[in-house]
Amino acid sequence: MPDPLRKFFRFLNKFFMVPMFRLGWGGLLTNPFSGYTMVLKVIGRKTGKIRPTPVNYAFHQGAVWCISGGGRTADWYKNLMTTPDIEAILPGGAIFGKVSEENDPEIRRIIIRQILKNAGFAGWMEGYNPWKISDAELKEKTGHMPLLKITPLGIGAGASDPHGWAWITTTILIILFIFLLIRIF
Repeated sequence: MPDPLRKFFRFLNKFFMVPMFRLGWGGLLTNPFSGYTMVLKVIGRKTGKIRPTPVNYAFHQGAVWCISGGGRTADWYKNLMTTPDIEAILPGGAIFGKVSEENDPEIRRIIIRQILKNAGFAGWMEGYNPWKISDAELKEKTGHMPLLKITPLGIGAGASDPHGWAWITTTILIILFIFLLIRIF
């Protein structure tokens, strides 16, 4: 993916996707066209701060899977390998889990293809059709991308839980409702 496009997605993720998930609106953004996205609460290996990272995902055999399109040099990947305990905000809720890397070729073939299909238009940004690409070409083009498995260990803090942002949406809607009632009566 060209560098200006990566910068655009980094901006979009930081100032749109992450806030929308924190507000509890992640489910409104996910669909087959825009893709199915979750936000990982990655702990920085140097700072210890939470670094929210939106990624596309797939479910398979009770686990949540994602890939690092930037390969092993991506900061969020390095952070995950340092601290593999993670919270993930999915459109339907949040989980707490442990991350591991999967290297089995057959599992990689199945899961990476599904993640790219679930990525919507972003799946096409790599320059191929995830539905029609051959297994051999898929393996060649995604060989540098680590496949990460999140094994759920419990529930995580969602947007409506303490420290989430869903209260902002609720407060605004209540104020608007009261304003409308005042205007009507």
